[in-house]
Amino acid sequence: MKVNIFALLFFTLQLLFSQQTTSNQVLDEVVVSSSKINLPFSKNFRTIKIISSKEIAISSASNVSDLLQQTVGIDIRKRGVSGTQGDLYIRGGGFDQTLLLIDGMKMDDAQTGHHTLNMILPLYLIERIEIIKGPAARIFGQNAFNGAINIVTKEIESQKGKRNINIRELSFGSYSQKNFALSSSILKEKIKSIFSFSTNKSDGYRHNTDFKNTNYFNKTSFKINKYPIDLISSFSERKFGANGFYASPSATEQYEETQASLLGISTVIKSENLIIKPRLYWKRGQDMYIYIRDNPSVYRNLHKTNKVSAEISASYFSNFGVTGFGLDLSSVNITSNNLGEHNRITANVFLDHTFEFFDDKLSISPGFAISYFSDLSFHSFPGIDLGYHLSSDFKLYSNVGKTYRIPTYTDLYYSDRTTIGNENLNPEQATSTELGFKYNGSQFDLSAALFSRKSKNIIDYVKVNESDLWKATNIGSLNTTGFELDFRYRFLSNDLSVNTFSLGYSNLKDDNYVSNINYSKYSLNSLKSHFISKLNYNYKKTFFSTVFKYAQRSDGSNYSVLDSRLSYKSVFVSVNNILDVEYSETNLVPMPGRNVLLGLLYRIN
Repeated sequence: MKVNIFALLFFTLQLLFSQQTTSNQVLDEVVVSSSKINLPFSKNFRTIKIISSKEIAISSASNVSDLLQQTVGIDIRKRGVSGTQGDLYIRGGGFDQTLLLIDGMKMDDAQTGHHTLNMILPLYLIERIEIIKGPAARIFGQNAFNGAINIVTKEIESQKGKRNINIRELSFGSYSQKNFALSSSILKEKIKSIFSFSTNKSDGYRHNTDFKNTNYFNKTSFKINKYPIDLISSFSERKFGANGFYASPSATEQYEETQASLLGISTVIKSENLIIKPRLYWKRGQDMYIYIRDNPSVYRNLHKTNKVSAEISASYFSNFGVTGFGLDLSSVNITSNNLGEHNRITANVFLDHTFEFFDDKLSISPGFAISYFSDLSFHSFPGIDLGYHLSSDFKLYSNVGKTYRIPTYTDLYYSDRTTIGNENLNPEQATSTELGFKYNGSQFDLSAALFSRKSKNIIDYVKVNESDLWKATNIGSLNTTGFELDFRYRFLSNDLSVNTFSLGYSNLKDDNYVSNINYSKYSLNSLKSHFISKLNYNYKKTFFSTVFKYAQRSDGSNYSVLDSRLSYKSVFVSVNNILDVEYSETNLVPMPGRNVLLGLLYRIN
């Protein structure tokens, strides 16, 4: 990191600690829904990060990918701008090992984890983002190998009986970037609804990186016999030039179009001691890849996936503690000119119970999950969480659990002139442990965690000789250890607005399994060192946000990126990569240099 950046950080720290402090603290009141068990934040003994709607509103980020990059331990390896394409990693791991959910509905794609972020929603629709790190398979099932991220959408707000039409964003920026978003909401006596449309496009920051992204979203809420019903539908389409995104950097003419559709219905049934949350949803994905954009006949793939899921999760409250249990059933199919046609029935059942002892100071939560795949086998995943409240503000926690990830259809069946799948692959498995503490005070929050993951049957594409085809293979074991540290300080500006300054650092160490392999396509290149510093400052109607990110990867490469946003009322200007650093996050794809976005943004106070 550069000396001038350290100077900036020290100056900022001096400025912050000279300000008036605040005693506002609402985090413990949040009920974390990403656990599927109704427990307040203070009763969860895992590494959980909550990004609230207020934090989102004043963040320098313009999309979910940029926002998640501001969380230590989260690695978004982007290709280009505006989150057009990127892969999601938690604590090392692979892009197939992280589960994304929207209002508790799982967005996993049976084709490949490359599509995890295709369903991302505009920031103004999001109430909060819940990030759970560590093993989560015993609650969510497969794909939650290293953690899960749940995006919770906003409740519908409107003046009763009136239709509101709001321009959410109108902005222009570097590379001929144009963004437009609007929403319309209505609230009547028995029904309320919101419709959103957003689009962003650009000519691209280099040859064949132009894109056009579009999202349609609707959420309708009503009641049937006093039971609240939420109906959600979303459609996202992305069309983009993929210069060097896949294959090798020399593949400059690649092109891709993706679609992600979601239709879901859910409700909450409550009694004195029981909360039940049923969900029924359909998710569709489509991916068209062309190797030479202007000549599709050379090589073209078209994949279509469909998943229909029925889920029910529940929390039962008794004198013995809180019991969580649930069942989900899914039917998955894929139709592809490359991967073929395949069908799969999956079932997952989980049971978890929280015991409390010593005046509720000690919590013990054992649990397990059993999963079934019609084309694979049964798997069971036990785990246990421990937590102890040393005081109302300070707690220790630890957890251990088994987790897994079944091969994607790409792993099993993909083939081209350089690569071949493997129908005999075994699921990846791991045992993860974690030890940490959390302090949530009136002025600042501090948390730290040590974690370890012992994995086996890791899937990679390898070959013996340079002239051989890449073949999907279970390459053996991989041990990962690391630690994370998060600090957030709250202070008041002169108009008594609450502002925050935060620091985060994580460090990872992986066994380098590729030392025993001649050639590895996806050799480890995780974030060995990850440092983040953020400042959010609000004075009257002026908001200023800046984030500094430093990343050092396992291959020795490193880079520092500084982003900022300044807004007054509804006008804003964002500057990304202020230092104009030359760097890449994945596959040697160069990221954009300094770029600017200027526009109008509607904010909900």
